[in-house]
Amino acid sequence: MSLKTTITRADILSMDEFIKVRKDKRSEIVAIKKNRRVGVGPFCTFYFENYATMWWQIHEMLFIEKGGEEQIKDELHAYAPLIPKGSELVCTFMIEVDDPVRRPAVLGQLTNVDQMVVLEFGSHKVKSVPEDDAERNREDGKTSSVHFLRFPFTAEQVAAFKVAGTRVLLAVEHPNYGHIAVMPETVRESLAGDFA
Repeated sequence: MSLKTTITRADILSMDEFIKVRKDKRSEIVAIKKNRRVGVGPFCTFYFENYATMWWQIHEMLFIEKGGEEQIKDELHAYAPLIPKGSELVCTFMIEVDDPVRRPAVLGQLTNVDQMVVLEFGSHKVKSVPEDDAERNREDGKTSSVHFLRFPFTAEQVAAFKVAGTRVLLAVEHPNYGHIAVMPETVRESLAGDFA
């Protein structure tokens, strides 16, 4: 099957059709997402997106909000850009602080964290590029709890990342949050499929 890098109106099922396949699709997506998630430090989680995860997200939003045709345009506009285009990885980066009292203090110390994330493997270092759809860092220094990042790869970096067993580090290099995680091989293998 060829790599799907775009989603259009033609890919969207009617709600009647979606309801028929929703249970099976949910099981499929849970299995896919399991190998596309990396936690870094106590608060940061990276959910790497692809066509399947965005297809599901759009359909779930339509199912929940029941906004009809107008909503379909909005959801495609919001989520279609998060599908990797064959030479990049794309993720939803979440700063998850369960304690509502502590959350503002943590977010207040992490301004511009979305520009300080890197993937390292072999001699390669691929820096995050934040989506510019909205400003996610306030003037007072507080950052958003949700960011969307892309990691643009060169052909040489793609080839190196795809080698089985390659040790990949995902690092947050913020002065107030310096944490690194080793990407599990199952995740690296899954993400390697995002490259054309």
